Amino acid sequence: QVRLIESGGGFVQTGGSLRLSCAVSGDTFRRLTVGWFRRAPGKEREFVAAVRANGGTTHYADSVKGRFTISRDNAKNTVYLQMNNLKPEDTAVYYCTAARRVPISTRYGDYDYWGQGTQVTVSS
Repeated sequence: QVRLIESGGGFVQTGGSLRLSCAVSGDTFRRLTVGWFRRAPGKEREFVAAVRANGGTTHYADSVKGRFTISRDNAKNTVYLQMNNLKPEDTAVYYCTAARRVPISTRYGDYDYWGQGTQVTVSS
């Protein structure tokens, strides 16, 4: 069974930074595309960022481009999301996710595994 466990969420002021981590177990991590989605109160879950299995290709939502950086450490089976210059509209539950069958995707349905989520709150 594949497990994804997020950590690193919290409360931060506008302009601050947080780094989310997601530890993945139960599958061959280096073969998985991994990424992050988020869901703000009253909104649908939306794509944030993803990185291919080889680590060389990343993709970001326009709303976070230039502020967030996704990376992976295949030796530690962990994916990270560095979030800088945070804004109140970044407030959401952030979910780590992994896919076995696609090189990279922004679509919710393409991902096979999900973490429980970690709350990020940005105050104005």
